[in-house]
Amino acid sequence: MGKSKELSVDLKKRIIDLNKSGKSLGAISKQLQVPRATVQTIIRKYKVHGTVVSLPRSGRKRKLSHAAERRLVRMVKSQPRITKKQVCKDLEADGTQVSVSTVKRVLHRHGLRGCRARKKPLLQKRHLKTRLKFAADHMDKDKTFWRKVLWSDETKIELFGHNTQQYVWRRKGEAFNPRNTMPTVKHGGGSIMLWGCFAASGTGSLQKVNGIMKKEDYLQILQENLKPSARRLGLGRSWVFQQDNDPKHTSKVVKEWLNQARIKVLEWPSQSPDLNPIENMWTVLKKQVHARKPSHLAELHQFCQEEWSNIRPEACQELVDGYQKRLVAVKMAKGHVTKY
Repeated sequence: MGKSKELSVDLKKRIIDLNKSGKSLGAISKQLQVPRATVQTIIRKYKVHGTVVSLPRSGRKRKLSHAAERRLVRMVKSQPRITKKQVCKDLEADGTQVSVSTVKRVLHRHGLRGCRARKKPLLQKRHLKTRLKFAADHMDKDKTFWRKVLWSDETKIELFGHNTQQYVWRRKGEAFNPRNTMPTVKHGGGSIMLWGCFAASGTGSLQKVNGIMKKEDYLQILQENLKPSARRLGLGRSWVFQQDNDPKHTSKVVKEWLNQARIKVLEWPSQSPDLNPIENMWTVLKKQVHARKPSHLAELHQFCQEEWSNIRPEACQELVDGYQKRLVAVKMAKGHVTKY
């Protein structure tokens, strides 16, 4: 015999109303076509709990006690990379046998879900120290200071977006249907390396790097693009140049030229791409370029130039004006990586 369908809340309320009006159980049963025993049960529960809404049921006894659940959660928090199967084995070694599904449900109940680990630069103690010092030294700088900074960096853009992901709706067993696969080519079909700069007032130059960039190539890029970009962006005379600590950037020949050109350089903590807002600009650029689906490297370079120029100055200013939040995040994380 199949499970009977539960009565609606409205029907239960009608049963209670008829009972309050003085009608007998039999009369209510006959009028509403509901078994007498069901009518009696609903009225009895209403008198005890004061409601006709179904109350939570106890269900099957849990496999894990509250203490065991707390231990499981502590285990996962202390070892974020542990797998569900390994958790099951560890619990089984202590005499508790549970399934992978049970482990997953318990962790979900405590707000823990399996996610891909974010790839971030390796930070050693000296990196944490310099990041915290940078945040402390610049915490009192207002928007006026950051609006005078010319941010720079290099990035690689692949023709077919080697690292992009695509989700599809499919049934089981249809994974290799051509409509549900994403064609790939070796090395992303080729790539180009770009050097770019921007400030709160907009984007500056975007230069293609030919081959492997050496310190002489980097120096030539700075000589041809740094001051023109600063003038075009209206940074005035007291602007500051930002670059990371790549060996090419900190080479003797580059340092000497920056000194001779009287360009002030922002002292930068190593391994800190999250402190450079141009990383957010690269993300925007790559998204817009790949949406246009370039078919060859020359077109890829063309689209990069066009989309870099199309980035609105308002977006640049909004990104720079919120810079202090990055410093606060570094301080709160005690020098470790942040969400930026």
